[in-house]
Parts: sequence; structure tokens; C-alpha cells
Amino acid sequence: MYVWFRLLRVAAASRRRGRFKVGDESRLAFRCLPSDIDMNFHLNNARYMMLADVGRMDIFFRSGLISTARRKGWGPLLGGLQVAYVREIRLWQRFEIVSTLETWEGTQIIGRHRFVLADGRTAAIILTTGGVYDFRNRAFLQVSEVMRMLGNEAPPRPPNEAEQAFMASHQGLRAIAKKEPVPFSG
Repeated sequence: MYVWFRLLRVAAASRRRGRFKVGDESRLAFRCLPSDIDMNFHLNNARYMMLADVGRMDIFFRSGLISTARRKGWGPLLGGLQVAYVREIRLWQRFEIVSTLETWEGTQIIGRHRFVLADGRTAAIILTTGGVYDFRNRAFLQVSEVMRMLGNEAPPRPPNEAEQAFMASHQGLRAIAKKEPVPFSG
């Protein structure tokens, strides 16, 4: 089951939590529930991705991206991600997801989600790449254009070495996926 109640809670609280600006952090507190665990009684790897979605949605709601996208026929789309699991999150354990917009280049936005334990240690980190798609014109938008519409005039910082490697790896994997179709056997 998707994390609908958690997403609804974040959406309902978005105005109360204030506007998100580039450079801010989205911090959301959670507890690892029985519906989140795998057979090892810790947070399931797929649940990390779903909870990172909630962190991104918090940023989208609070920055004004969702309302702007609806008006203009746009949609934020995730392109890919890379995750590193460092420590487990056990059943009933509290943790925070710290989500940020790191930088952007062309049509790609790099995001980061850190899963932080109560003692401050990182349990996992996820880098994401995505963009804002214009469904009417069937094209991804230049992120700098989207940022200006959201009131951010500051230029992005250059991607660091890890972000550059992630973007290159992502582009390479996309190229492989697009090369040739595999016959469906089902």
C-alpha cells in the first residue's frame, strides 16, 4: 500500500509549514510502522522510495510548483534515483527525511533525501534526478525557467563530483533502456 495517509498529512500541513525556497530543507518526521517493514523487521527498500516521494511532494507543495504545474499543464517527473543504505531503520523506530533541491542543469533537477535517525546518523541517502514536463508541448522545461516562475533568481551551484557521476550514470542507463525493445513474453 502506498503511503497515502502520510502524503495527505503532508499536503494538509504544507501551508502551515511555510513556503519552501531553494536552499531550504524539508524535514518530515516518521516512525517505521508494521506496514513499512520486510521480513527482517526493518524499513523495506521500496518504502524508502515511497517516503522520498513524500519528501519531494512536500517541496512541490510548499514551493508553489504543484499549483503552477496544474495551471500550466506541467508535471514534475522523476527520472531516476540512486540509493545507499548505511544503517537499518527498525520497526517502531523514529526517523526524519531531510529533502533538498541540490542543483539543476538544463532540464534536470538533482534532489537529495537523507533518512536520519534520532541520534543524527544517516540511515540512507537517495539522490534523484527529475524534471518538469510540459504535457501540452511534450517537452521537459529548462529548470532555470521553472525556478524563475517560482521566484528563485539565484543561479544553481555547479554539480559536485558525486552528482556529475550520478547524472552521467543515469544518462547511460537511459540510453541502454531506449536502445531496442525486448519482446514481451507474458
